[in-house]
Amino acid sequence: MRSKGTLGLLIVLLLVAFGGCAGCSTYNSLVAEEEIVNEAWGNVESTYQRRAELIPNLVSTVKGAANFEQETLSAVTNARARATSINVSAEDLSDPAKLRAFQEAQAELGSSLGRLLLVAENYPELRATEAFRDLQTQLEGTENRINVARTRYNEAVRTYNTKVRSFPAAIFAGLFGHSARPSFQADPGAEQAPTVDFSS
Repeated sequence: MRSKGTLGLLIVLLLVAFGGCAGCSTYNSLVAEEEIVNEAWGNVESTYQRRAELIPNLVSTVKGAANFEQETLSAVTNARARATSINVSAEDLSDPAKLRAFQEAQAELGSSLGRLLLVAENYPELRATEAFRDLQTQLEGTENRINVARTRYNEAVRTYNTKVRSFPAAIFAGLFGHSARPSFQADPGAEQAPTVDFSS
């Protein structure tokens, strides 16, 4: 009888030890995935920061063009100020409203930059300057980097969210405060193709 009790206790201890090891492993993998999401978010912020840093040089270059539309320049400057005033930390990534506000401000800045570059088409002397062409090229490259960084962030979020919602990790995720993170969504109206008019 005694050996059966000892064997039963040993089995219980082994199960507890196995469960503890599995729990530690799951927790550690959740932390690792969360750090990958945080790193991807840092890369997104870095690329948006690069764009924000290019804008003052672009605005200064454009101001040099005679009679350039002041309203367009003001819109870019105001959109940049709004976009750089919204900060989303790694801890805020669980809040879809904060991420949406950040995304909306960045979309507004992108839209105002697009209008600025479109209006610049009416100023051949501006487009001919090397400084403007260089800044335009840098902005185009930065927009591509932003797209890549957002895509990588979404991939990291998908992997993390899958882990957080999968069994048995979901149990440990709930116990230790790991929750799903929102991903970047397409900007409103992105599903509609732009209208191109060659008549003018």
